[in-house]
Amino acid sequence: MAHTQERAEGAGPFTTRLTRHLATGATSVWESRRARKRGTLTIRRTGATAAVQYADEEALRRLRLLNTVVATAFTTGATLFVLGAALSQFTAADPLQAATVYFVGGLFFNAGAYASLLQTVNAPRRGADAGTLETPRWRWWSYEPLHLDWLTTFVLFVGTLEFGINLLDSFLQGLTVQQANRLIWAPDVIGCLLFLTSGHLALAEVSHGPLRVRPQDLGWWIAAVNQLGSALFMVAAIADFTNPRTGTLVNVGITNWGTLTGAACFVVGGVLQYFERPGSPTRTTGDAA
Repeated sequence: MAHTQERAEGAGPFTTRLTRHLATGATSVWESRRARKRGTLTIRRTGATAAVQYADEEALRRLRLLNTVVATAFTTGATLFVLGAALSQFTAADPLQAATVYFVGGLFFNAGAYASLLQTVNAPRRGADAGTLETPRWRWWSYEPLHLDWLTTFVLFVGTLEFGINLLDSFLQGLTVQQANRLIWAPDVIGCLLFLTSGHLALAEVSHGPLRVRPQDLGWWIAAVNQLGSALFMVAAIADFTNPRTGTLVNVGITNWGTLTGAACFVVGGVLQYFERPGSPTRTTGDAA
């Protein structure tokens, strides 16, 4: 089916929304987040309600499964972080107890981030006619740094691995101040920076250019609330620095409260992700674009 490209939108060199005019007179609208999360693109016909074009059932099955894994992993991991911060702030529990809760929560974050990357790697691709979606073969990995959706999820995954180093090192005993800052604090800050970078890219993806507020877009809300959580994690990380002169943390209370509230944001984001999934292939909607 012949077609001509009408408009490509995105952030910098990345295309996140592509509008094409089809030979049938209809217009197809592809958006990267909708394709990888819902397995859809939009077909607009003059004088008709916009129709949702779905990928095949195999692709939708993959996306539903991965969506459930992502949402469950982030919700569970973030809930454990809330619990770990609460143990540290409100109880006299052994620090190793809170560290264990954090570490298990971090494993769930690892799983959720990798599942997000898999969802991107195996997302339906635009067909040759631009009016359909095609299902690629299953892959456990790909390297696609020129795709914003891949870059967003890859940076997030690396961030969770960096947090894993921080959480694992937190079990070490008898560290000097310099060692604690190097082995525990530095990976924490790097992980937070990667989370913030991933969140910024996610907001750019749903904004299709300069960052903007899109209150009617569920994907925007998920990206925004997670970015707020990442910012609170960074506040907590900065307050967790050990002063070399005094040997004490900058502010334990800010560390605990920043972690608790930041994790609570990720709980909300995780729950919202349950609703950002493929719907029924029989549906049409005027809110698809």
